[in-house]
Amino acid sequence: MEPRDTMPGALVGRTVAALVANGFEQVELTEPRAALEAQGATVHVVSPEPTEVRGWNRTEWGERLRVDRRLAEARAADYDALLLPGGVMNPDRLRTNPAALAWVRHFFEAGKVIAVICHGPWTLIDAGVVRGLTMTSYPSIRTDLVNAGAHWVDAEVVVDHHVVSSRRPADLPAFMRTFVDALAAQSPAGDR
Repeated sequence: MEPRDTMPGALVGRTVAALVANGFEQVELTEPRAALEAQGATVHVVSPEPTEVRGWNRTEWGERLRVDRRLAEARAADYDALLLPGGVMNPDRLRTNPAALAWVRHFFEAGKVIAVICHGPWTLIDAGVVRGLTMTSYPSIRTDLVNAGAHWVDAEVVVDHHVVSSRRPADLPAFMRTFVDALAAQSPAGDR
């Protein structure tokens, strides 16, 4: 899927971290990764898991993907943006991992693009960064976001400052276009 407002190759030289644990919603990682790579970005799967991580494919276990960087060894400063796929198990595991929460806070405080979909905002909530943001998510975590101080709206994609959020896999086309456009508009990490 090609973004509508971004020139092909607009992300050459950009590196994106996809932070996941076992049980990430497979399509919420694989489709954004393909869209980012089609624009020239490099995408690393970063995980607390040592060598591979397994996706969730709608109602059953999905593919096993290679972990490019272990969370304990990866440096958030080396990345231009952060992708947080959903699923239920994945963000539930990440939100209890202090290193994952510190990573999320780094991206937020540095003003780097964070793209989050489905149940992914759980990790943002526990990182303490959603207060005052307008966001969307899977409907079942609306109350969690509101209780954490976010303003929740029902829309296929929402951008507030440098956070891009979407509700579910059906929103992926708008999510990917908006994520790519936001990253193309941001200065590369090396320029900060």
